[in-house]
Amino acid sequence: MKFHRIWASALHYIYTQKRSIPRTMDILYWPILNILLWGFLSVFLLQQSEGVPNIVAFLLGGLILWQIFSRAQQDISIHFLEDIWNRNLINLFVSPLTNFEYILSFVLMSIVKVILTGIVMGVITLVLYQFNIFTFAWELLPFIINLFFFGWIVGLFIMAMIIRWGTDAQILAFSFAFLLQPFSAVFYPISILPIGAQVIGYLLPSTYVFEGMRTILAGGAFPGNMALLALIFNLGYLVLSILLFRFMFNKVLEKGLLTKLE
Repeated sequence: MKFHRIWASALHYIYTQKRSIPRTMDILYWPILNILLWGFLSVFLLQQSEGVPNIVAFLLGGLILWQIFSRAQQDISIHFLEDIWNRNLINLFVSPLTNFEYILSFVLMSIVKVILTGIVMGVITLVLYQFNIFTFAWELLPFIINLFFFGWIVGLFIMAMIIRWGTDAQILAFSFAFLLQPFSAVFYPISILPIGAQVIGYLLPSTYVFEGMRTILAGGAFPGNMALLALIFNLGYLVLSILLFRFMFNKVLEKGLLTKLE
């Protein structure tokens, strides 16, 4: 693994980002829009239900953390799609750049973009709704790291699907995260879901993250068991996603289908 190759690949996406105003705006446009929409909705709900004092914190905290997961996933899978759309994939894979370095360049870019998005969202919620998520930063950090990893794992899974099925599978890059959202207990406890849905939810690292977040925001003790369970599931899914990616990539190489992705 060579850092200069990872940085060169990441630099390619930085230059692409700088040249495109819509792509640059997309870093903040949807997060800010969601914060405004859900923020004012949570204020209204708080006014209507005085017996639930943590509702603003739960909704806004869930929204901020969900954006972290969603952005981490999309920065992996959508950047890969852009290389397909720009017919740049073959150039990258015939270069000395390894698959691992290629994916790490996506990870590097997503860290920068998610940190920027998170800071902006945190400032907006502080100014408009007097909710300061930064006061919980250290307690939430293990859960945020788990969300990063789960987002990258899902992104790698989607890359494997696109490699195998081509651009017919590109819809997964934009929609798969939202398929997981109802089962991840982002805005509500998992206990309110039907039993079958709870079973699915308990298989997702994101569920333990949001359950742990609500415990922290409610002033409870640090839920170390939740962070540990999220990590265990992440490690398991990471191994599976890497194996799946390698299997799909090797299959495509064997059949000579890599050029058809473009």
